[in-house]
Amino acid sequence: MPVPSTPETAPIRPVDDPQARAEAARLLRAGRLVAFPTETVYGLGADATDENAVARIFAAKDRPRFNPLISHVPDAMSAFALGEATPAAERLAAAHWPGPLTMVLRRRTGCPIAWLTSAGLETVALRVPGSAAARALLAEAGRPIAAPSANRSGRVSPTTAAHVAEELGDRVALILDGGPCPVGLESTVVDLSGARPRLLRPGAVTREQLEAVLGPVELAVAGDAIAAPGMLASHYAPQAAVRLNATDRRPGEAFLDFGATRGDADLDLSRSGDPVEAAARLFASLRDLDRPGIAAIAVAPVPEAGLGAAINDRLRRAAAPRG
Repeated sequence: MPVPSTPETAPIRPVDDPQARAEAARLLRAGRLVAFPTETVYGLGADATDENAVARIFAAKDRPRFNPLISHVPDAMSAFALGEATPAAERLAAAHWPGPLTMVLRRRTGCPIAWLTSAGLETVALRVPGSAAARALLAEAGRPIAAPSANRSGRVSPTTAAHVAEELGDRVALILDGGPCPVGLESTVVDLSGARPRLLRPGAVTREQLEAVLGPVELAVAGDAIAAPGMLASHYAPQAAVRLNATDRRPGEAFLDFGATRGDADLDLSRSGDPVEAAARLFASLRDLDRPGIAAIAVAPVPEAGLGAAINDRLRRAAAPRG
């Protein structure tokens, strides 16, 4: 069901309504901000070729301007018109586009993406989302759409239209509602602009899946220059402190379990220990537990293998010291 809007929030309309998508495309071309669902999280969209529109994203999110944005396009052909199509990029696109994967590529000569979108870098971050409705919106807009997660910078990413309305409802022109995001984590980001592939941000496309296509993939390390979204040390953070790998529950804490290890947990990412279910529920669970009277959120250990690496990456950033 679409989330009801209030006078303080933008209109909320179903993403599968062609008229709503047409209106969203018109607003995007006019330089306005539109929130829309993808399979990963809800994005805060603006025309990636319009410096002023992109600046509105940073203003709406209170986002540091040195943190670049991902540009979303409807297909691989559109992506490779903007970034250099290396053999590795073409193989990866064939394997994982459309889907929850972003590639950082060398900017092509004449690329129209605004420099503010890529934070002045000679690279562009590009994604073809897995959501058919999102791709339909992108095709109708007729230009690349910069779309970080539709939340205030550093806060928990939104996986429902209600989350967007709560965070940014008075800062956008329209919210398209596609229900809960099935993946629930931001896209994997892999840098293919250098001599060797480098994993900048883990996500639903795992390092093992990348290496099956590319061969060895390096990991970005602390202190690396920010080349893509999600590389800030403190990110995806609720107001409450986050304590990781918890096996006990301390006074004033809420407990977020994994695998039904405690009978007194407030919420469980997945009682069966399924990392796919846990990823889809992660951000919504952090939001639900981030409430008055809760000093901290204790999180049970999540295995690091496969998708667990992406879940733990988000949790470590949520738990990092706040600037």
